[in-house]
Amino acid sequence: MKVHEYQAKELLRRYGVPTPRGIVVESPEEARNAATELGGRVVVKAQIHAGGRGKGGGVKLAKSPDEAAELTKSMLGMTLVTHQTGPEGRLVRKVLIEEALNIDKELYLGITLDRRIGMPVLMASSQGGMEIEEVAARDPHAIRREPIDAVLGVQPFQARSVAYALGLTGDAFKKCVDFVGKLMRAYVETDAALAEINPLLVTKEGDVLALDAKMNFDDNALFRHKDIAAMRDLHEEDPLEVEASKFGLNYIKLDGTVGCMVNGAGLAMGTMDIIKLAGGEPANFLDVGGGASAEQVKNAFRIILSDKNVKAILINIFGGIMRGDRIAEGVVSASREIGLPVPVVVRLEGTNVELGKQILKDSGLPLITADGMWDAAQKVVAAAQGR
Repeated sequence: MKVHEYQAKELLRRYGVPTPRGIVVESPEEARNAATELGGRVVVKAQIHAGGRGKGGGVKLAKSPDEAAELTKSMLGMTLVTHQTGPEGRLVRKVLIEEALNIDKELYLGITLDRRIGMPVLMASSQGGMEIEEVAARDPHAIRREPIDAVLGVQPFQARSVAYALGLTGDAFKKCVDFVGKLMRAYVETDAALAEINPLLVTKEGDVLALDAKMNFDDNALFRHKDIAAMRDLHEEDPLEVEASKFGLNYIKLDGTVGCMVNGAGLAMGTMDIIKLAGGEPANFLDVGGGASAEQVKNAFRIILSDKNVKAILINIFGGIMRGDRIAEGVVSASREIGLPVPVVVRLEGTNVELGKQILKDSGLPLITADGMWDAAQKVVAAAQGR
């Protein structure tokens, strides 16, 4: 789960991580009052779940409260397009008014999980304010990586190593060491998947602050963090993904034309791969799970069909815990209730597969059956392409 910049900073402040003073607003008048409270000269920052806001016109410097109000008026309600939003952009509903500081250096600091070694990794670079992916591609040695033991936490020598790598000295060095320890604690205790400070700001006065902050959280741990779960902004998520989450379905919308309904994440990934191998493009990732009910299957079917780009559907089920007859009942029920506006290819294997195939056959519906994944992929791609 993602949160907005202002929410990430609110969480970081709980752990003593220094950030600029800021006030989130939803109207020009609120922006004027906030700017006055913060000293007049402020930065106006659009709040959406995407990076690159500055390049898209979503971050502006205001020299007075009146200018802050005008900039806020122009941002609220705008569709902000960045390289991360895609051409459709995101609607700006909130704006962060933040004090303007005397910038000396812009650095990068981030923590995420390195799945290759099974440990959080602290990443630092003197090239802050840029996309870290671009920095890594251009000069991998520009990023310092420190694997951290999640139980022991970041050790003092590791925090000092990062501060050295960032080229800091004096008070800024000491404050960076303290910053690193607090950021790591925030990352671990909130069950974050990512804590990224870009840029990490060093002021001319020698202070070290999180000028920008991005935090993502492990969905599976949100039951431990009701306050963080309450920060979820459904406006920033794809409507179909939101709808799927209501029924316990793992759904991610993609750009292709072949809808996928699969049980198990591994099989779902394999299904998408084989669709591409057959010359098609998957329209979604959808894992109905190992114990889905007929009702869940019906809702999954409905959600796939809600995507207007879908030209054909592949239902690929291997029945282990999930029974083939239950899938078949859900497919038949959904087909009769919603109709079959596009061709549907069904491949069933495993538990109660013969019973499931019989239910599909007796339904009288124009379902296309397949034997094996390759046969299913070829048939569904041909159907999607009108062949």
